[in-house]
Amino acid sequence: MKICIFGAGAIGGYMGAKLAQAGAEVSLVARGPHLAAMQANGLTLIEESGQSNVPVTVSEDPAALGPQDYVIVTLKAHSVPPVVDKMQPLIGPETTIVSGVNGVPWWYFHKIGGALEGTRLATVDPSNAQWDGFGPDRVLGCVVYPAAEVSEPGVVRHIEGNRFSLGEPDGSKSDRALALSKALSAAGLKAPVRPKLRDEIWVKLWGNLSFNPISALTHATLDVLCTDPGTREVARNMMLEAQAVAEKLGVKFPIDVDRRIKGGAEVGAHRTSMLQDLDAGRPMEIDALVGSVQELGRVTETPTPTIDTVLALTQLRGRTAGLYS
Repeated sequence: MKICIFGAGAIGGYMGAKLAQAGAEVSLVARGPHLAAMQANGLTLIEESGQSNVPVTVSEDPAALGPQDYVIVTLKAHSVPPVVDKMQPLIGPETTIVSGVNGVPWWYFHKIGGALEGTRLATVDPSNAQWDGFGPDRVLGCVVYPAAEVSEPGVVRHIEGNRFSLGEPDGSKSDRALALSKALSAAGLKAPVRPKLRDEIWVKLWGNLSFNPISALTHATLDVLCTDPGTREVARNMMLEAQAVAEKLGVKFPIDVDRRIKGGAEVGAHRTSMLQDLDAGRPMEIDALVGSVQELGRVTETPTPTIDTVLALTQLRGRTAGLYS
């Protein structure tokens, strides 16, 4: 089984290191100083149990790696459409694309059934780059739960979590999903195959669509924005609007909104990924996390007034920082 991780930053690097340690035939696609450091010295993984150095096959050029059985995409959502053409040398007749990207996935309406079957989302797949370039039949969904960071080039620090939930768009427990689950499990990672992965997508998105933009606007950490009466109410309203959208799409939420906010507060003084990107001068993941929910509101004819307001403010914040277009 040949596995390529495209976008071997924090999460991709963590997964790649664990797979390599377990003896899997894994390669990584990276760039810049992180790539150079891994080529020169391997990938250093820092975990609670200790530090290890892992020799890895890594390249900036997918053509050097050739066709794969699985291509696991761990880029930020907005970074994927521009590199679909570059990824083509990794894709053979039987290649599965594993979409480990935050937010509403581009394949969301593939094999969902009903009137919205095949609907495409402009916010996450402009010009249908992924739908046409990968093909939705290749896709295997993935909800990423671990937290990790690139502490310096070539060094990934694992913070918490080791679960990568997998799911077919049609909910089946396919051979390809079970085979990848087995490989990830052999590497010490949790990889359950879920029949209703879209439910998990929404529970994670619930926090991302509200906590991320509010933190970018206020520079508050999770513990503060989830307990301050004003920002907590804004987040709660956004989440309730999103829940109304999701439930029209058949999603079942296993917890209620107040418990989800409480869970966010319990994470502590965490700076969300959008706030980290803003501070670091990196493009902000606004469309996949927030704009996509507004688009789904339009698709389902569901009002999203709070989401609309926060999205407009966050888009302007991103534009004034030169990090969103």
